[in-house]
Amino acid sequence: MAGTYGDLVDNGTFSNGTTGWWSGTPTMVSLAAPDNGLEASATTDAISLWDAPFGQDDITLRQGVLYTVSFTARASQAGTDLRLQIGLGAAPWTAALDKTVTLTTADTHFVFQFTSTLSTTAGQISFQMGQGTEVTVYLTEVCLTCSTVREGFYTDPDSNAMKWIDQNPQDPRAPLILKALARRPGARWFGDWTTDVRAEVDAYVTAAAAVGTLPIVVAYNMYNRDNGGESSGGARTPDAYRSWIDAFASGIGDRPALVIIEPDSLAQAEYLPTETARSERYSLVAHAARTLTTGPRVRAYLDGANAAWLKPSEMVGRLIKGGITATRGFAVGVANFDATDISCSYGQQVVTELANRGVAGARFVIDTSRNGHGAVDDNGQHVDYCNPAGRRLGVPSSVGVGGAEYLLWIKVPGDSDGQCGVAPPGTPAGVFSPYLAERLILGR
Repeated sequence: MAGTYGDLVDNGTFSNGTTGWWSGTPTMVSLAAPDNGLEASATTDAISLWDAPFGQDDITLRQGVLYTVSFTARASQAGTDLRLQIGLGAAPWTAALDKTVTLTTADTHFVFQFTSTLSTTAGQISFQMGQGTEVTVYLTEVCLTCSTVREGFYTDPDSNAMKWIDQNPQDPRAPLILKALARRPGARWFGDWTTDVRAEVDAYVTAAAAVGTLPIVVAYNMYNRDNGGESSGGARTPDAYRSWIDAFASGIGDRPALVIIEPDSLAQAEYLPTETARSERYSLVAHAARTLTTGPRVRAYLDGANAAWLKPSEMVGRLIKGGITATRGFAVGVANFDATDISCSYGQQVVTELANRGVAGARFVIDTSRNGHGAVDDNGQHVDYCNPAGRRLGVPSSVGVGGAEYLLWIKVPGDSDGQCGVAPPGTPAGVFSPYLAERLILGR
């Protein structure tokens, strides 16, 4: 059966020769794959583009779904036209995408997006290249994906909660944590504990694409992270951080991902001790903003603190210095507890202030992972940020309300904020605690 999610093209790298690919009349076009790439050769008998076609059948397309197709190609003759069509594989041959590119003798990577007007399991991806002269097109990395927000968010199968459940299947808390928490889609955080960030991000995004859901990922490796607080650490030098971010972006590539950039880094920037350190912090966040948004399907958001921390005007100045113009917007309430309506109000105020300063169209997302009871305790006091009692899981990752683009589980529920609050001994920041998880589930 044809695939519905993830990469819909089989053998798009041609590592298995030409398996899965067909070609037109042999006297006009022939295919070979001698070295993990396709060589499609047209003869002088192929006068028009459609005289020398090749492609793949049994592609599933769904009406209204956003698709991305990408490929790398070059030609033996500069100026060679290559036509790409995706659509019905039989009469009336209706196309959902029809693009013609002009190739040079150097490899060029092409990326196109389209919303399908067709619903079919008999779709086709085809390339056409006839031009009346002998020419060879070299093609590889053909990829057609359909991971979109409409398909839902990815659930991390290897989260700290799932690891604990796997290791403690007989614990009486395990069924509750599995049902209420571990099976919910949320973010995967990457930081200085990540051994090979490019490879690990690549594997995570690939797994999400394979099931057609959107991965939520957090870049959390800032130089002098958390200004030496509970979550201190991060890259050892500014240059190391830039290289790490470059590798992070490379791991995503042209696949879809929703990226939260460096929680707390901008909000904490003005607390750094010197002007040099402050300027460096803004420069590093801006580098992350520019680099992570080079992927054509990345939705990136700078961290925008929370409603009880900074005034909107203060946060806006930091967002602008951190390069928000390169991103889709900002995140509100990451790892905090403010109720959704309060976070929405704050987010809208930041959007308005950004527009007043010439940055129009910014969007925001809200971390709802632990805000089910809001951030005010029984005495009307705002709770501490670090493992406070009486909090509860919030709305699972979904489309937004009240002006928010999405409600997301960004902080991983059950992962400690540090050795503080109601956290039991031995649960520093980032360590999963079934005790904390159960309290969040039950609202204790």
